[in-house]
Amino acid sequence: MKKFSLHSMKNYLKVMFSFLALSLVVISCDDNDDDEMTQMDKNIATLVSERSDLSLLRAAVTRAGLGATLSESGSFTVFAPTNDAFTSAGLGSEAAINAVPVETLKNILLYHVFTQKYAASGIPSGTTELTTASNSKAYVSKKSNGVYINGAMVTTADVNASNGVIHVINKVLMPPAGNIVQVAQGNSNLSFLVAAVVRASEGSTNVASVLSTTNGLTVFAPTNQAFINAGFTSIASIQAANPNTLASILTYHVISARVFSSDLTEGATPATLNGANVTITLSGGAKVKGNGNPSASNITSTDIMATNGVVHVIDRVLLP
Repeated sequence: MKKFSLHSMKNYLKVMFSFLALSLVVISCDDNDDDEMTQMDKNIATLVSERSDLSLLRAAVTRAGLGATLSESGSFTVFAPTNDAFTSAGLGSEAAINAVPVETLKNILLYHVFTQKYAASGIPSGTTELTTASNSKAYVSKKSNGVYINGAMVTTADVNASNGVIHVINKVLMPPAGNIVQVAQGNSNLSFLVAAVVRASEGSTNVASVLSTTNGLTVFAPTNQAFINAGFTSIASIQAANPNTLASILTYHVISARVFSSDLTEGATPATLNGANVTITLSGGAKVKGNGNPSASNITSTDIMATNGVVHVIDRVLLP
């Protein structure tokens, strides 16, 4: 029998170890490919059902009867709110979700769905208007710090499925309930603002028409208490005010562009329809200040969608 020299044995072991290392790499790659294929073989409904942070979305999909739709073959994009997002929207349990009328819930969920696949990498910089599966408009923005939809942040992008892609977001998106005036009319905490719009429209500027028909506006909407604190102690006092004075104040709350909460930047001074500027600050929470105000107003609720713009609720009337 031929004997191995020490040198031959070393070479033999070196070859064997190299072969074993290569084999492990190949096996590892195969396993990764298998995992990726396993996920890609699953449809959107299945992937949602498997994620613990989307369990309330799963309950909402079931309640609305949309499981079959999100299982169909196709090319969908779903912006999927987390459980925390549902909780912040007042839907933090299956009981709360089941209390919502089915058609209402279905309309809300379809506002998160698009019938075309939009990978995060394919979304252009800036803001893009898209049509949802509920035939409403939504606005996707790509910025240096990520992707947003209607001001909501995408926290996990590009969860690929066999029938599209999921982007996880931190807010439940509410479809527009009408134009800006109609949105205000539907909020009992903005009844003083509605009265001011009606009274202002009796002067030389039809503020109601501007807020109903002009597209692409942002309105900082003062609450009833904000009007009271500004000296308008009742709707009767608003109805007695000079309509042109009210129009000057109200148009100071309007910017002629869609500005979502994700678009607000420290120190920005956007021009208003009034012609004067307001000042945005972000330290300690988003705020907006009028030139005639001694201190800034807090923005207490953001990104309320209207068919012709977006509304942010504030706790102070802005003075030019």
